[in-house]
Amino acid sequence: MSVFIRIHPADDVVIAKQQLVGGTRLEGEGVTVAGLIPPGHKVAVRAIRAGQPVRRYNQIIGTAKTDIAPGQHVHTHNLEFASFARDYAAGTGTQPTEYVAEPATFMGIVRPDGRVATRNYLGVLTSVNCSATAARAIADHFRRDVNPRALERFPNVDGVVALTHGAGCATASDGEPLQILRRTLGGYARHANFAGVLMVGLGCETNQIDGLLAQEGLHEGPQLQTFSIQDSGGTKKTVAKGIELVEWMLEEANRVQRQPVPARHLVVGLQCGGSDGYSGISANPALGAAVDRLVRHGGTAILSESPEVYGGEHLLTRRAVSQAVADKLVARLKWWEDYTARNGGEMDNNPSAGNKAGGLTTILEKSL
Repeated sequence: MSVFIRIHPADDVVIAKQQLVGGTRLEGEGVTVAGLIPPGHKVAVRAIRAGQPVRRYNQIIGTAKTDIAPGQHVHTHNLEFASFARDYAAGTGTQPTEYVAEPATFMGIVRPDGRVATRNYLGVLTSVNCSATAARAIADHFRRDVNPRALERFPNVDGVVALTHGAGCATASDGEPLQILRRTLGGYARHANFAGVLMVGLGCETNQIDGLLAQEGLHEGPQLQTFSIQDSGGTKKTVAKGIELVEWMLEEANRVQRQPVPARHLVVGLQCGGSDGYSGISANPALGAAVDRLVRHGGTAILSESPEVYGGEHLLTRRAVSQAVADKLVARLKWWEDYTARNGGEMDNNPSAGNKAGGLTTILEKSL
């Protein structure tokens, strides 16, 4: 059995399927391994001169820092990130979707506005990090593993969850960070899987709840309640008040009934996590195949981390249904380039240490 994986005939590297020791012969490649190669890592199969691009998947994953000989380990010590020109060729690889004749269905929850939920939660959101402890205490009161009686009368409610963060104050009231935070919190508040939302603030934070609601076009009502710690008289009273409000909201949330709905209401977010040198040839293609099936049934998939297609975006623009869609993706990545530059960062601050330990060297490689 082969001890390596060759992905494309034009690749400069192959991937070790197991730990390779010096002297191992790579059958079919005419290469002998020089030194220790961890599993999932890259082995050069041809001579690469310093400054030359290195290819995997027949795509550029970086530039050689030094001359690399056949059989050598290719990683952070001799491969680095370098920008390169991409031909976006928008729409040249677009293929029509072959939709199934009879789309699948699932048991969903149809909200009053017509949106469909897969879950039925109540959410406890925070305007600022200062109210995070109180929010978590409110939600913990309803944990079935801690206090099973709290939701005993509400079998149609999946739970109460707190979504907290570490921001909301000590920031410009008209700055980009606050706008992004508000947009994120607004998205949570509007999510179909929330039957109702409780928003807890401190009172004196920059991210005033009124301003958040105004920016996001949200309005208080029976299923969107807001209050602050300072107005309530402290943390203990805040937690008690929050529990009381959630208990009141549970009555309405529990009235839902599931019913068959078309798969076109499903939106699946694809999120990176624990990537290594095998992800692009195992888990990621499997998820891609699953998403293709979902789309054929009318559903939708989202690549949740747009900066993690950086360096591979030209492969996506070729599949864009229009020039406008391709331009939107490119514009988002240009925004990321500008964002990292003005904050003293780099697009290649990703992969993480764990990704690198698993064989990924640059963001260009991880994106593929």
